[in-house]
Amino acid sequence: MELRQLEAFAAVAAELHFGRAAEKLFIGQPTLSDLIRRLERELGTPLFTRTTRRVALTSAGAELQTRAKAILEEVAAATAAVKRVAGGDGGTVRVGISPPVAPVLAPHLCAAFGQEAPGADVVLERMWLPVLTSAVADGTVDVAITCGIIPEPAGVVGEVFAAEPLLVGLRPEHRLADQDGIQLADLADDVFGRTRDSLFPAWALCQRQALETAGVQPRTPVDLEDTDLAASRWHEQPEIDWIMLIGSLTAAHATTTTVIKPVEPLLPVPFTLHWNPDLAQTTAVARFVHTVLTADLPPGWLTQPGHLRHHPA
Repeated sequence: MELRQLEAFAAVAAELHFGRAAEKLFIGQPTLSDLIRRLERELGTPLFTRTTRRVALTSAGAELQTRAKAILEEVAAATAAVKRVAGGDGGTVRVGISPPVAPVLAPHLCAAFGQEAPGADVVLERMWLPVLTSAVADGTVDVAITCGIIPEPAGVVGEVFAAEPLLVGLRPEHRLADQDGIQLADLADDVFGRTRDSLFPAWALCQRQALETAGVQPRTPVDLEDTDLAASRWHEQPEIDWIMLIGSLTAAHATTTTVIKPVEPLLPVPFTLHWNPDLAQTTAVARFVHTVLTADLPPGWLTQPGHLRHHPA
């Protein structure tokens, strides 16, 4: 039984008229009649009784009509689903993220992708940085987004596409608390509260890279005891004078006394997109990657060279 035969049968069964059914299918009536005759011959039973005045279903035809409707609906649904997936509007994209991506960037990009491909699903999973890099390399996740610049495992493509300006958090009584902007070099002799690698390795890496970029090496760094990514309770360690922040982490300090200042000159904290083209080959993943590299960024964020709409200042 061919799908074309089943479609011809369903049309005649609905219209009970060969001429109208042929017009509905945009085929000639002789072709339609031939399709029905072949189907009846294959099934070994008449499906219609025909007279010069009317067409009626036989009992076998009535049975097939019910089943044909279900079959054709399934075929139509399958065709539509395949087209959605082929067009990137369906399917699932597994996205691994490091914790600094979670508060602002991940929801923003998922919303942008939802507008581009409303039929696709995004599954977000927060991952510890060493796990994240191996997960994108072996295909456990389709895409990874993290802050900082990390080595690319074999087969993985990375693009630094976005950045947030680095900020510092000071105590209200700090000597620089009244300044509009802070140079990291002016804090070199103060006690820096640094994030521990064992808790948030991606954010700890960003802090080290920022200090290296600024050419500053704090003389007295102290590990933060706070297990919160934003270190909202850093004041409880009286020996600490300052911490590093980005805009994504400032909401946790809304009820604290932390004085937040921008770093001067501007020091971007980079965010990187990673994917493995050999393993993540679905159209949905390709569209997600394209969305990330072309979407408008959240307010206050900066495009970087990997962003397809980046224009160097």
